[in-house]
Amino acid sequence: MAIVTTKAIVLSSLKYSDTSLIVKCYTQEEGLKTYLIRGVLKAKKGGLKVAYFQPLTQLKIQASHNTKGNLNSIKEVQITYPYKSIYKDIVKQSVVLFLSEILSNSIQEEEENKPLFEYLENALIWLDSHDKIANFHLLFLLNLTRFLGFYPDVSENEGLGFDLLEGNFTNLTSQKNVIYGINFYQFKKLLGIDFDGIEQVSFNKSERQIVLQIIIRYFELHLGGFRKPKSLQILETVFS
Repeated sequence: MAIVTTKAIVLSSLKYSDTSLIVKCYTQEEGLKTYLIRGVLKAKKGGLKVAYFQPLTQLKIQASHNTKGNLNSIKEVQITYPYKSIYKDIVKQSVVLFLSEILSNSIQEEEENKPLFEYLENALIWLDSHDKIANFHLLFLLNLTRFLGFYPDVSENEGLGFDLLEGNFTNLTSQKNVIYGINFYQFKKLLGIDFDGIEQVSFNKSERQIVLQIIIRYFELHLGGFRKPKSLQILETVFS
């Protein structure tokens, strides 16, 4: 048993019994960790509050981590970055719900990955502080693949299509997992840009849905056991 103080981002929380939550966090110091938060659903003054464990909340926690791999516990919590707009804005809420589901599905490592942690932290702060966010989730997911180890290889960017399985450009457009034509053109708009460049990228509603489906397919091909997010439909409704 070790006492650890670390920044953490909440990925999911699940009700456990009438009074407790099981919370999955991505921590800066030790990667993915799961905590049993006992009694948090019984309102009491002081102590841990349910509000701390909303999707993608940024926390600093003091926790005891079991070495035997069972559930850990949290002793103290504070919010490191209180969001100003995310929980008030229905569109941003839907985006956060969707991304938290994808992250829960994608991140499995119980080990430190500071660049990934910083990427999540900074991306969420960007989302909270900007208004034009219709394409944010697309770029967030594509740039996330850099930290998960399968960002598109753009070193040879000549090619009529993109091979989702191989992760590179290709001229063999008849292959099963190759996108080409208009789909390829839309997907390519996102390559090599950061969040500040996203306002220059324009997608209409159907283009945005197509690009999102391509990116989700890309995740499915590269991450074993990746499941399509249930909140996908909510997101499509919000942006339609």
